Amino acid sequence: MSIDAVRRHLFAGLQRRAFYGWSMLGVAGIGIFASGPGQSHTFSVFIVPISEDLGLTGTEIASAYGFATLVAALALPYMGRLVDRHGPRRMLAVVVPLLAIACLVFGAASGLIWLAIGFALLRFLGQGSMMLNCANLVAQWFQAKRGFALGLMALGFSVSMAVHPPLAQWLIETVGWRQAWLWLGLLSLALLLPPVLLLVYDRPEHVGLRPDGEAALQDGQQTAAIVGLTLAEALRTPVFYVLAAGMFAMSMLVTALHFFQVTIFTSNGLDSSLAARVFSVSALAMLVAMPVVGRLLDRLQTRYMFAAGLVVTAGSLLAASLVESVTTAVLYAILFGVNNAVTMTYFGYMWPRFFGRLHLGSIQGTGQMIGVVGASLGPLPLGIGVDLLGGFDQTLVALSVLPLVCAVPALFVRAPVDALQAAAAGR
Repeated sequence: MSIDAVRRHLFAGLQRRAFYGWSMLGVAGIGIFASGPGQSHTFSVFIVPISEDLGLTGTEIASAYGFATLVAALALPYMGRLVDRHGPRRMLAVVVPLLAIACLVFGAASGLIWLAIGFALLRFLGQGSMMLNCANLVAQWFQAKRGFALGLMALGFSVSMAVHPPLAQWLIETVGWRQAWLWLGLLSLALLLPPVLLLVYDRPEHVGLRPDGEAALQDGQQTAAIVGLTLAEALRTPVFYVLAAGMFAMSMLVTALHFFQVTIFTSNGLDSSLAARVFSVSALAMLVAMPVVGRLLDRLQTRYMFAAGLVVTAGSLLAASLVESVTTAVLYAILFGVNNAVTMTYFGYMWPRFFGRLHLGSIQGTGQMIGVVGASLGPLPLGIGVDLLGGFDQTLVALSVLPLVCAVPALFVRAPVDALQAAAAGR
């Protein structure tokens, strides 16, 4: 029996039980978890062993990470166009094996340049391409319930935060940091490739369904049911740049905290193993917060939610500057978990909410490029701050101003796609 035949059989069985979009949501959640080798919370555990093995300073590693992430970001608009052209199923079937290979490349790094190449591959394939494809898949299958669905999808990220840092720490202690990357890559490959090949359909319209499980489309309605701005049209709206600035700030600052969390804790006299375990506290807080954030996105005005999310990011930075004991570490971890829930859910929600899903891949790719550029810059100010000032606190407080500034214009944005949807409904 061919893969397509198995896929059709599985679709028929699962669709009889529940709307098939929930199966797509499950695959996307696995994909977000499997992107863990390309995420900052996993890199955070490797900074010290890599520094000791390769003789690199924190600033050198942060610079390599930042430059590599920037290079990876520049390729994301092209990935977005490929998603529009070929769909997330085909692209994930290519990206997942490449991520496993990238883990091998990173584990073989022998110097700063090779390390930067490994960073670039992992960030483009894991943090960039896999997350873009998974968010695109869920956004295509859900509309009225999109916020809730994306919140559930992002649970994969919270599970990754809970699993990957302690798993990586255990692998480092057991087989060394280099071989640890082999096992991380194989784990992602084994978890994600089979469901992508056997379950995924790119859009509900491809199997005669509609988003959210609404009544099936009639003949000739498929094209009319999908509306959205082109990338060129989106770039001509002020809303795009307000969203881009906010997502840039969120991505930059969340990445900085992920990347340096272990170092921030140890610089304040706390144990590195505690810093790794605190990721689990953040993951639990994220787990609880994400469905709530998703529901609120579906029910409240998006502009107010966007501004509130930026305020949460500012609060996380301030809380990190106050970590000095187990209690303050746990309080910070809870707030940071909520911050991660906001950032992860917003990433998938904002672009289709404001610009529709007809050309979503191209818009997501460009938007994510901006966010990943922010991520590439995030560790640099903290790395420079600790080298020049001997600590993180002053830099963390200064950086907290950025999301507060972005929150002001966020209060006034409107969704351009609403006019297109109204026009389509009136035809």
